[in-house]
Amino acid sequence: MKKLLMATAATAIMGANAASADEIKLGLLLGYTGPIESLTGHMASAADLAIAEINEAGGILGGSTLAGVRADTGCIDNGLATSNAERLIAAEGIKGLVGGDCSGVTGAVLQNVAIPNGMVMISPSATSPALSTVEDQGLFFRTAPSDAREGQVMTEILIDRGVKSVALTYTNNDYGKGLADAFAESFVASGGEITINAAHEDGKADYSAEVGALASAGGDILVVAGYLDQGGLGIINASLDSGAFDQFVLPGGMIGDSLPVNVGPALNGSYGQIAGSSGRGAETMAEFGAANGFEGTSPYAPESYDAVALFAFAMEAAGSAEPGDYVGKILEVANAPGEEIYPGELAKGLEILRNGGDIDYVGGSAVELIGPGESAGTYREIEVQDGKNVTVRFR
Repeated sequence: MKKLLMATAATAIMGANAASADEIKLGLLLGYTGPIESLTGHMASAADLAIAEINEAGGILGGSTLAGVRADTGCIDNGLATSNAERLIAAEGIKGLVGGDCSGVTGAVLQNVAIPNGMVMISPSATSPALSTVEDQGLFFRTAPSDAREGQVMTEILIDRGVKSVALTYTNNDYGKGLADAFAESFVASGGEITINAAHEDGKADYSAEVGALASAGGDILVVAGYLDQGGLGIINASLDSGAFDQFVLPGGMIGDSLPVNVGPALNGSYGQIAGSSGRGAETMAEFGAANGFEGTSPYAPESYDAVALFAFAMEAAGSAEPGDYVGKILEVANAPGEEIYPGELAKGLEILRNGGDIDYVGGSAVELIGPGESAGTYREIEVQDGKNVTVRFR
């Protein structure tokens, strides 16, 4: 299986825009530039791997192949994201959209492009609680859990570590505000104190003023609900340079290999959490990533693989690649009852569906869609040790 995946993934990645008569296109709308660009290469490669695995198994719907078409959101650029989503639908003729990635652009694409065009979206990484209640006409799903859950998990971690007060800064967008509000509500309800709750902007050259305000407010530790390649990194470096804080809490947008590299040894001892699971699916994704040149356990890479798999299974179950036909099958193939399906078993899942059976897609991220079509979610508790993000437990 590893050798097969190495060959087919390379073909998928290099030929993502190739066309054929029996091809079903999926848009891979992610932030290939911007504040999480160090993560999205792994996310896209995981999505390509699922596409390659499905095609190696003979495709779907009697032999149609899948193709991924990449387009950029910039993570925080609503104009870029919506224009690229429109192009994917109008010019490329996609039948499903893996994305967006960051919450603000995801909401913009959903409201301005997906809903008017009846396009199904499955986001692997948009986590704002506001997306749980948006009027999406049943078109929006996500394989990553809501930040409402992450706020609770972050509170549990801090309480367990004896933290009683925190300074909090968040990136000034839907993601940052949603996570900050969810965490603050949970932490205060658990007896903790938020000394300051302040937004910061991405892309600034100097964060000394923001750090000065945070330091003046005090707190046992600084929670940085930002982006690892932009403002969050700037806040941490400015804090270390000034001596304002020497330890940080790192929510999901701050978890990635680039942060310890860019900050250096001073980040050791900081900790946080990111959506992620243990067990068979996660272990298989790690093996597939190692065999195919990407990090299979990188944040939101398993969720990206799973988004593609859900599209393929829903289309096969519905007997159609038209969004209006298959959208009602997504919850069915993602949840019990049915035979559990893991990464590397996509051919098996498709065969069961062709024969009229039921599947329960577990995938690489332990998929279980609840409520408005979002992941129930488990989390990895991360600690930076010797310049690496180390998983110390699951919650």
